[in-house]
Amino acid sequence: MLTKKQYELLMLIDQRIKAAGVPPSFDEMKDALGLKSKSGIHRLISGLEERGFIRRLPHRARALEVLKMPENFERTLATAAAQQAPERPANVIRGSFGAKPQAAHTNKSGTSAGAVELPMLGRIAAGTPIEAISDPTSFVDVPPSMLGGGEHFCLEVDGDSMIGAGIFDGDTVIIERTNRTENGAIVVALVDNEEATLKYIHKKGDKVALEPANPAYETRIFGPDRVQVQGRLVGLIRKY
Repeated sequence: MLTKKQYELLMLIDQRIKAAGVPPSFDEMKDALGLKSKSGIHRLISGLEERGFIRRLPHRARALEVLKMPENFERTLATAAAQQAPERPANVIRGSFGAKPQAAHTNKSGTSAGAVELPMLGRIAAGTPIEAISDPTSFVDVPPSMLGGGEHFCLEVDGDSMIGAGIFDGDTVIIERTNRTENGAIVVALVDNEEATLKYIHKKGDKVALEPANPAYETRIFGPDRVQVQGRLVGLIRKY
């Protein structure tokens, strides 16, 4: 599964190679994706290369070759086009938020139980922040008792910085979509409009602290204009 930015960069490279015969420059990639530095482009290209989508050709400047496209390329492209909204920030988590009612199904005990399908939007860092992924084509069955009012979505946890709160690598967290929360809540926080992470949030004066639940990680302090709350944790699902 690709991150949203990885997907956007792969599309850009593929389209530019087809149109002009050469990939875009790093500056062009940076501007097209709305990133602040070329280091972010290097990280995205390395990720695409590691996943086998592109390769860098040695001894040639700006030499990239697209090896494959995502399996759901046509469907994802149509979905992305339908959801594109100019007024939305390009890096904000988005997708088919909210609950999708599902017919009764049979649980492990063989009894019928009502369920709600929530969109799985990808992985969220519980460690060093990584980019949020948007993949609204997959859904997770969630018991209605775990949900309150409002819109919800799911994310898969990547990392161990919240283990002290009982949140482990590979867990699925259920997030209520909101941009308001109280001090001490566990939230999905978007940092610098580029990277998302799962942390405790504390606000004091003109500072926002994102605090891990693992002493191996440091609390990070930001100005209020650098952090956007995307949602707050309301539940967790773990597979064994």
